[in-house]
Amino acid sequence: MDGRERRGLEILMQQHTKIRRTTAGWFVPSQSGYGKYAVTITADRQTCTCPDHEVTGQRCKHIWCVEHVLQQTFHFEGEQVTETLRVTKTVRTTYPQRWREYNAAQTGEKAEFLTLLRDLCGGIADAQPARPGRPRLPLSDVIFSAVFKVYSTLSGRRFMTDLRDAHARGMLTKVPHYNSIFNYLESADLTPVLYDLIARSSLPLRAVERDFAVDSTGFSTSKFTRWFDQKYGKEQARHDWVKVHVMSGVKTNVVTAVEIQDKNAADSPQLPYLVETTAENFKIGDVSADRAYVGIENMHTIYAVGGEPFIAFKRSNTGASGGALEKAFHYFMYRREEFLQHYHKRSNVESTFSMIKRKFGDALRSKTPTAMVNEALCKLLCHNLVVLIHEAHELGVAPIFGGNGTAAQQLPA
Repeated sequence: MDGRERRGLEILMQQHTKIRRTTAGWFVPSQSGYGKYAVTITADRQTCTCPDHEVTGQRCKHIWCVEHVLQQTFHFEGEQVTETLRVTKTVRTTYPQRWREYNAAQTGEKAEFLTLLRDLCGGIADAQPARPGRPRLPLSDVIFSAVFKVYSTLSGRRFMTDLRDAHARGMLTKVPHYNSIFNYLESADLTPVLYDLIARSSLPLRAVERDFAVDSTGFSTSKFTRWFDQKYGKEQARHDWVKVHVMSGVKTNVVTAVEIQDKNAADSPQLPYLVETTAENFKIGDVSADRAYVGIENMHTIYAVGGEPFIAFKRSNTGASGGALEKAFHYFMYRREEFLQHYHKRSNVESTFSMIKRKFGDALRSKTPTAMVNEALCKLLCHNLVVLIHEAHELGVAPIFGGNGTAAQQLPA
């Protein structure tokens, strides 16, 4: 035992009550009794703030003191037992960014977006009745213009330059007036077309996605709801908003199903539609959701499509109703650690909302309820196409939609 180790043992024996462990390491008092030094011991290095270690770089008496704390020797009836506390290094799992593919996707995103959008809109049948007067704009051009306008995040007038460039590249048969785009967004017949296009835009990733997450979010609007509050004797006002219910893949964040109901509609009743719509195109594995989606019907729906529900339970739930709900409740209660590993995939749907709102805005510019819904659906469709572009570079997925789809709709005459 050298001198530094001996003095470290003396500190432990004389001042063991003053040795304190911290989140960063240890505080060891000076042997003279004046001051203290910070000691850090990890799997790959040992440091101390005392002058001896800082000058020489050797293991000082304070480091030796902590070493003796970590390794304690006990004697039981003549038998010596050594207890060693092993210091391990916690390695955080990281996922390196593939910068070559990321840069290629970002720098060419707009051009690839227009190509994908044109291909997707090419599957829209445009069966319009003949009528006198000015020829109507093809439905494929209507959808293309509206979605591209939302992607640009520009005002209608400033967006016209981009629209003329798209026409020059052969993406449009004619350039519509910006007011025409707004008028078509106010058509309720456009809504089912957008729903279908969102589902079709997710199809190239059905070989990738197996696990899904469900949640809802809101998009604010420029409208206000006003009412007179009898209790406080004054008029109250707040922003109106559109509530969007989404099911998304946890790997790529692609939106596989969407439902927009009244802003005050509960979350739980929307889950069966989202699950069944996704199951038409995807093989479902895990379905994770927060406790707002707990319910017997929701559990049965997920099991019916071959999935496994990972939905957190409320404190009031007992699982006494039997069947699928009881099965899921027992999994939640008695296999909690395993359950949480699946359940925490739910955070990926929050990432989906963040991606959409950061890129395309968290507010809607439209004024009428129908136009608000259609604009929100356009945001989701833009998000899916951007996801496809990045996955095409990252995973080599070919974004081919195939066929003419089922988006054949007809706007009113």
